[in-house]
Amino acid sequence: MATTWIKRGTLGLVGACMAVGSAQAGGFTRGDADTEILYEDGTVAARGGVIYVIPKRSFETISGANATDDDYSKNYAIPSFSAKARISQNLSCAFTYTQPFGAKSEYGAQAQAADRAADVAAGAPFGNAVINSKFSTNEYGGTCAVNFDVGPGQLYFLGGGFVESFDYRETKTLGTLHLEDSSAGGYRIGTAYEIKEYALRAELMYRSQVDHDASGNFTPSAFGAGVVGPATRSAIGTGSLPQSVELNLQSGIAPDWLAFGSVKWTDWSVLQTLNYTITGLGNQQKNFFWKDGWTITGGIGHSFNENVSGAVTLTWDKGVGTGADIMTDVWTLGAGAQIKSGPGVLRVGAGVSYLTSGSQSTAQRADFNATAGGDWAYAVSTSYKIAF
Repeated sequence: MATTWIKRGTLGLVGACMAVGSAQAGGFTRGDADTEILYEDGTVAARGGVIYVIPKRSFETISGANATDDDYSKNYAIPSFSAKARISQNLSCAFTYTQPFGAKSEYGAQAQAADRAADVAAGAPFGNAVINSKFSTNEYGGTCAVNFDVGPGQLYFLGGGFVESFDYRETKTLGTLHLEDSSAGGYRIGTAYEIKEYALRAELMYRSQVDHDASGNFTPSAFGAGVVGPATRSAIGTGSLPQSVELNLQSGIAPDWLAFGSVKWTDWSVLQTLNYTITGLGNQQKNFFWKDGWTITGGIGHSFNENVSGAVTLTWDKGVGTGADIMTDVWTLGAGAQIKSGPGVLRVGAGVSYLTSGSQSTAQRADFNATAGGDWAYAVSTSYKIAF
């Protein structure tokens, strides 16, 4: 009989650490669908959890002066749920829910003043500064896995579809824009090979781009009513959220020890602008001009006993910004544990991220000139799984 390299409980530990790193990845990335549950033991299994992120990003200078505003990036939570059923010995299907993309920012008085001044300098008769902006997405998906005996392990083919909602709200000096798309379709496909006896798995997964056609309205502020009129106006907008490809690897390397890692490419260059039209006010856009992103993670896991295992990870995420905003490289150190508790398995994780310094400028189509120094961000995660 071949040697068992690592206790089976540690196979699922990777998710406790990887979730923390992915939640602070570049662009607007938030949660990943928990398709990992398709590999779990049991005829039926379900897992629910949440990640809470504290990004703490602030400007160091605004228009050449030392910044006095508070952090402009705001805290957020990422819920996740998955449930799988083994339909036959060679077929399992899972329902998943998460929030794959999102952002939330609030700008202080100094940033708003710089934004208005830049508008006036560019020839706009009224400065129209961003006060706050946020968007959220929800993904509801179904993914199935077919597996076959190949050599000493199992070969998997995975595939499924999902619907993604989009909700965007931006408040500026002249008023508030709200755009919403209740559902747009996408799909994911992948393949994997696993030898459970050695805790070995290699998985390649593709998630498709999603194109959103959103509609909504523009509601003037008290000041904006005197400029554009008091009536609420209809609005429409279009934008795309990116496709991605991710390679995940893990393997037992010694008794009770596991090494794992991943490489993910995200097509953030698809997000050049968010284009929208407000009735009577014409075509407008919000600038991003991002480049593609890369996220690379490596880690080590260890089983301490039959009930407790732990892991540490290091993640590097390549910044996607080109100067229209400040989206720089991020380094994340994460730690996680998996504990058999009650009828199921508890996962907990925590991470600290270093956001490297950067700048934005009107020459690169930013709203105003600003710099950011090195900042710190934090995240915690927890989830619980029951299988039978």
